[in-house]
Parts: sequence; structure tokens; C-alpha cells
Amino acid sequence: MLFFKKYESVLLGMQLTVRDASTLLNLPEKKIYSMIKRNEIPFYRLNKLCLFNRAELLEWAISKSINISSDFFSPDNESDQQLPLLADAIQNGGIHYLGTTATKEEVLKTVVKLIPDLASSKSDLIYTALMARETLGSTAIGDGIAIPHVRNPIILNMNKPSILLCFLALPLDFGALDGKKVTTIFTMISPNARIHLHLLARLSYILQNSEIRAVLNRNREPAEILAAIRKVEAGIGLQINGTGGGIA
Repeated sequence: MLFFKKYESVLLGMQLTVRDASTLLNLPEKKIYSMIKRNEIPFYRLNKLCLFNRAELLEWAISKSINISSDFFSPDNESDQQLPLLADAIQNGGIHYLGTTATKEEVLKTVVKLIPDLASSKSDLIYTALMARETLGSTAIGDGIAIPHVRNPIILNMNKPSILLCFLALPLDFGALDGKKVTTIFTMISPNARIHLHLLARLSYILQNSEIRAVLNRNREPAEILAAIRKVEAGIGLQINGTGGGIA
């Protein structure tokens, strides 16, 4: 019994409660319970508790175009504050302008070839992982934007993560909930799971910002785009400090 209690406490420490999920998703707890009852949200049962996995909850929120809270990436200790900035990852991956491509498959193959410092032997692996994620549900988040990414980070001996921002000459159907074809994609490659979750949450959160979406829609100049992202990202740090941090 003592062993089980210890094991149970470990599980509880790793998972999120209904209250946590409510905060992260900006949804009332009553709504969360309603979705649990209808099996509309990924959750686990431990005795009488309903628990959530942070990564799975983020993936689900992105697939449903649900606006997330900044608590998804609030730093809990000093080391967390050293996680990479979104703008730096985009600067590392680069901003690209793709020619006419007829299919999602062609787009992703082209994007993979643009990943910096990627060994040619890893190209097929990354492409397969990206396509496998798409089969689980569209990575389009609406308003012509998609975030193709691997569900489980692939270790590539990278010194730093890369997010490639690509503008498409020909809008493509990614199966977005709002029905709009995609013209802008962010493709993320991370060296480990912690950075993957951090950047995916931060990217999803920042793309909720109307100023960022306006910049992406009206002007595709790299300097202006990066400046706008850095401005909004700096505001996230102030918001987190003002609210006292996130959920453990």
C-alpha cells in the first residue's frame, strides 16, 4: 500500500487536474467535465480523478483551434527561464517563400530540405514523422496558418531548435476547422521534448495575437515579422511575472 501511495503521488505530480486544464485552456471547469463525459478531450482516470497530460492537452487544443493560456509555458524555476525564445528559433530556421506546390506532401518535402544543418540521411525520417502527425488531425489552426510538427521530438544532435516560417505562393487545403486554405506554415524541429513543448505552446499562444496575424497577412518582410514577434514575446514575460507563474 505504501508503494502504491508513492507511485500515485508521482503520477499526480506529472499530470494535470481538471482545474489545471481549465486554466490552461481558458475554459470553465464545467465545460471540461462536459467534454470528459462525452470523451471529447484526452484524459486519464486514476481512481476517481480525471487527469491530463500536458503535451497531449496542448496537441488537442491546437487541433481544435482553442486559445491557450500563457500558463502552458510559465517558468517554474530558474532553469526554465533559459529555454529558447520563439523569435530566436524562427531566426535560426529562417523565413522562406515557397513557389507553387500542388499538395501538402510537396510542401512538407520542400520544407524538410530547408531545415538548417540537417543531414540528408535524416530527411526521410523527418518527412515521415511530419506526415504521420498530419494523419492524426490537421495542424492548421485557422486564418490560413498551419503548424506542421512531429508529435514526438526526434533527437538530431542539434545545438538549438529551428522554426521555419514559410509563405506559400499557392494556398493549400490543410483541413482547417474554419475551412480556409493555408498560406503560412511554421515547421518546428527541436532537440528534446522539453524544448519542443515549450516552443509549440509559445508559438500557438503568440499566433492568437491579432497584431502578429496582421503582420503575417499584410507584410512578409522578415525584419518586421521578427520584430513583432519579439515585442509580443517580451510581453509574455511581463504577464507571467505579474501573475506569479504557472501550473506545476
